[in-house]
Amino acid sequence: MSASQDSSQPRPVVLGSAGLAAYPGPALVMSRDGTVLFANARADLLRAAIAERRLKALPALLAAESGQPCGMMESLPAAGGGSIILEVSALVSDDGHLIVLGRDVTLERNLRSALVESRQRYKDLVEISSDFAWEVGADGSFVFVSPKGALGYSADELVGRHPREFSAATDPAGPAPFLTAEPVEDAEMWIRQADGAEACLLASATPILGEHDAWMGARGICRDVTQERLRDAALSRANSRERLLSYIVRTIRDEVDPADMLRAAAEATARALGATGCQIFRILPEDPDFALAAQYGDGRDEQAILDSFVESDHFDGSIDGWPVLATVSRYHSQINGAVLLWRDQTRPVWGDDDRLLIDDVANQVGLANEQIANHERILRLSRTDSLTGLFNRRAFFEEIARRFHRLAREQRPATLIYADLDNFKAVNDVHGHQTGDQALLAVRDLLMQSTRPTDLVARLGGDEFAIWLEGAEEQTAIHRCAAILEASVPLARFSGSPDKPLAMSLGVAVHAGTSREELDELIARADKAMYEVKRDGKGHWRLAPPPPNGA
Repeated sequence: MSASQDSSQPRPVVLGSAGLAAYPGPALVMSRDGTVLFANARADLLRAAIAERRLKALPALLAAESGQPCGMMESLPAAGGGSIILEVSALVSDDGHLIVLGRDVTLERNLRSALVESRQRYKDLVEISSDFAWEVGADGSFVFVSPKGALGYSADELVGRHPREFSAATDPAGPAPFLTAEPVEDAEMWIRQADGAEACLLASATPILGEHDAWMGARGICRDVTQERLRDAALSRANSRERLLSYIVRTIRDEVDPADMLRAAAEATARALGATGCQIFRILPEDPDFALAAQYGDGRDEQAILDSFVESDHFDGSIDGWPVLATVSRYHSQINGAVLLWRDQTRPVWGDDDRLLIDDVANQVGLANEQIANHERILRLSRTDSLTGLFNRRAFFEEIARRFHRLAREQRPATLIYADLDNFKAVNDVHGHQTGDQALLAVRDLLMQSTRPTDLVARLGGDEFAIWLEGAEEQTAIHRCAAILEASVPLARFSGSPDKPLAMSLGVAVHAGTSREELDELIARADKAMYEVKRDGKGHWRLAPPPPNGA
């Protein structure tokens, strides 16, 4: 491409791949034989159509000449169904390649079509001026009704009857438009139909006046707008639900921490639906039952409702006089949680709009539960050893660093134990790695059984393990090491040979609560003690001497 810096000095302008990548629509470069040389991220659909020779405009694009505009409309099938309409233009570069640019005009075309349809609908409604015409006499009774009748009655069934007979009990205006003394236009009234249902009519009428302006009756036309009114009411309720759902979604989206996300969702849902309280449940990977994940308002024990989800996805009823509404949440058709709401007995029972809204909320909660599960899964994989499920090296040292800093503030002791398997290589060499894995899992089990929930156990790699004993002073550490070695005796069954028994060597370093020792120094002491055991015969434990100068 070229451009002029002034009228006599042309200057080349190069549009690189970055420029095409920044184009807001599909953009690609192809050769004259139809081979796509470059395409931006939004050109996948267009590139596939060219590669499969489904692009009807392809021959015209390939025949485009330099300096000649080439543009046309192309309809391509969309991945989720329907079609996408692209306005495709081609530019010929100096080297003969084609720069193909697309602009998605689907929405524009659809809006135009919808607008045309809407205008036609309005035109048809205007042309149909009324559903029936009528006239009342001086006594206010119908003396004429158009032949097609009205309200489910024939014309003969209406003539001679007074309009008040058909007034809906909820309409304070009554039959006023039928008895008007002044011209009225589009006066709204509710009438009871032949089947007992109520209909909304728009009446335009004019009085019939006699001598001295005496009222002799009235005549007019009526149009049934019941469906329009019901549709307007439904649309208004839908807009209200959409606003409430948007508020809930925004509240969830603004939270970064997964736990806070569900707590915010519970509060926002309760407020949006006028509920006294809300509970959100998850189904955890390790437990198929519903687990309470977040709550707003006073808690209620609704286990019976959750159990009922085995047979039904919804619950709508009263428990101890409290209106309760609940539904399950799903992701890809799989139930992954539930949303449960309750109201004070003084509030009205749940309506149709509430039922629709809780379903919309449940869809969002289903997505949030899946996002949280994925976050937890990724976090778990990044922090645990894939074989044993214990903390890995990185997670272990991150966690003990956090705890170590707390020791200085609380002046509490702790113990670090390094554990190394003796003769583990012989197990793999003789029995194979599957038996070696079984031995590692056995070590995991005995270490978990020999520690408390507040302690940390990690596999640092290979046959190296580490244990952090929270709040353990020297005497506790000694007893714990003895218990671990006693529990490790059955490991001998995995031994590669009698002269190379599988056992454990432990190096122990105790951090006093008042010590100024750094974490690196504590780790070094435990590591050194463990290797001294390995050097002096294995299968024992050794307590590292305290840091020099009582640090």
